[in-house]
Amino acid sequence: MSQELLLESLATISACKTSQSLEDIRVALLGKKGKITEELKKLGGASPEERKTLGATLNQLKQEITDALEVKKIALTDSELNARLATEKLDVTLPAHVEQQGKIHPITQVAEEITAIFADLGFSTEVGPDIEDDEHNFTALNIPESHPARQMHDTFYLHGKGDNKTVLRTHTSPVQIRTMRAGKPPFRFIAAGSTYRCDSDLTHTPMFHQVEGLAIDKNINMGHLRGCISEFLRVFFELDNVPVRFRPSFFPFTEPSAEIDIGCARSKDSLKIGAGNDWLEIGGCGMVHPNVLKNCGINPDEWQGFAFGMGIERLAMLKYGIPDLRTFFESDVRWLSHYGFDPLHIPSLVGGL
Repeated sequence: MSQELLLESLATISACKTSQSLEDIRVALLGKKGKITEELKKLGGASPEERKTLGATLNQLKQEITDALEVKKIALTDSELNARLATEKLDVTLPAHVEQQGKIHPITQVAEEITAIFADLGFSTEVGPDIEDDEHNFTALNIPESHPARQMHDTFYLHGKGDNKTVLRTHTSPVQIRTMRAGKPPFRFIAAGSTYRCDSDLTHTPMFHQVEGLAIDKNINMGHLRGCISEFLRVFFELDNVPVRFRPSFFPFTEPSAEIDIGCARSKDSLKIGAGNDWLEIGGCGMVHPNVLKNCGINPDEWQGFAFGMGIERLAMLKYGIPDLRTFFESDVRWLSHYGFDPLHIPSLVGGL
């Protein structure tokens, strides 16, 4: 039986003309329900002596058929490849398919521009967690319990009570606290990242991005703050002169405090940054409050400094003409294709001072 099956199988394999028919033969012989597999299953009912002799014969049969299948497979593969090469043609003059290229998101681009400018001004970059505790997000920054920013309508609270409450940070100022507590003055750094507040309209989103800066030294004053901000805006907007106005304001963590306004010219359908007859608010600033320095273990009688904060989306909208804040987060590939930046040709402000 085994010899007859071997001869029959070898003849069938030899006569095979295609790879698919060869695969069908392999399954019919060696598959789960193949002829040889069925014969091997019968060994369980044979006596020990019969099993020994019959098992060796069937294993040899299986090996010879397997070898024949492999040899035939190689021959058929070569034959089919030669047939394809003889008949198929490729027109190498046809243009290649155009691959869609990714774009750098405006937020990423503007954050890198800001970092590069402040690096030239001597500022390092610091980072911190998006989930903060009440101490770092509010208390250490001299924000009282009654301040509106602590209320549920403005802050995303997560869990905990009292000083153990955790929140999605409402600004990047906690990075300033963590950095000052971890080191010793002088300090000069910026902190850029995601922030979160319960707000959503044409000019507000529940998540947005901020950049804040801090400089602590022994002889820093508001003049240094104004010079730093003015130089940053001049380089960022790539203008010879950007009018800057400090308008008195109030923030718990700075004293005195000011809103930063820049000059602009408005018309019915446009807004142009630079000399003009109007002003536009872009951020807040001031001298660091003595209580904030004390909360970080720094003597306010010896050290003082300034801090400022600006929205990255707002800066991107003003520089690159993006009309709606919400579109930054809609994941619309068409929008990104229009406002995004080619990764090989992105604008760079490094060394622009």
